[in-house]
Amino acid sequence: MNLEEAIKMALDYENRVRDAYKDAAAKAKDDVGKRVFSVLGDEEQRHVEYLEGKLAEWRQNGKVTPEELDTIVPSEDAIARGVEKLNHHLSKADRGSEMELLSKALQLEVETSNFYQKMVNELGDEGKLFERFLEIEKGHQAIVQAEMDYANQTGYLFDFQDFGMV
Repeated sequence: MNLEEAIKMALDYENRVRDAYKDAAAKAKDDVGKRVFSVLGDEEQRHVEYLEGKLAEWRQNGKVTPEELDTIVPSEDAIARGVEKLNHHLSKADRGSEMELLSKALQLEVETSNFYQKMVNELGDEGKLFERFLEIEKGHQAIVQAEMDYANQTGYLFDFQDFGMV
């Protein structure tokens, strides 16, 4: 696979994830869930725009220059602290629909992360373009997983038991 093909595939992944988040934001019954899905969807749109720019650069110059790619994703520790502070509880009826949306989002984030990892591994120096995407998508996974853990009220956060959750 060459870099142009990789960017096109990355665009496909990013568009699918963005669309899933936008759809989830429209369907979510919980205000917090709507906001999380909306923010993540907006970030995925910025990824699409970044990749479209890199594809145009590749077609014009035959190379790309990786630029800083910002993210709204905080560290896993910050996510954990935020979830600990939540005082919002989903109703039992809302948990099922929210979990379905979160589960779909998590699956797409895992697939996208796996793709970026493969590109980093296989494309050598050109694969460096995807390193930051890999970091960001893993952060998205952490956010979605934290939301799932909270919605489930399993008592686990990032696979560690949190005795403070009820």
